Amino acid sequence: MPFYESVFIARQDISAAQAEALAETFANIVKATGGQVAKTELWGLKTLTYKIKKNRKGHYVMFHLDAPPAAVAEMERNMSINEDVLRFMTTRIEALDAGQSVMMQARGERGERGERGDRGDRGDRGGRDRGDRGDRGDRGDRPRPPRRSDPEGEV
Repeated sequence: MPFYESVFIARQDISAAQAEALAETFANIVKATGGQVAKTELWGLKTLTYKIKKNRKGHYVMFHLDAPPAAVAEMERNMSINEDVLRFMTTRIEALDAGQSVMMQARGERGERGERGDRGDRGDRGGRDRGDRGDRGDRGDRPRPPRRSDPEGEV
């Protein structure tokens, strides 16, 4: 049987337990139609790049499937019917990866950043006073735009 990787995004309004139950529902559909789910990863609630159906965040779930095409088609049909699923995508892959996905590896590394925190390579910039540049001089008052009632701009 061919291998597939399937990811779906569930609405932010549902709880993590409901997202997990939704994943279990789709996994049962695959199993009932002759396939098997090799791995399920719950990536958690993540911010979307743009709004999808008025949602700014979504619960991400990934499956690694060893299933016939009919099983994947049935799972996708059920995903498209379900109101809690915002988006889904299934891709055929050559082999199933035994380790964690990149998303789960990145989650594990987040806690190991050390002292930098979320400042990146910039370090602490300190509380220096930026003050006046001094080289600009006084720019004076800005010119007033013409009034709308006078078409020629005379006041």
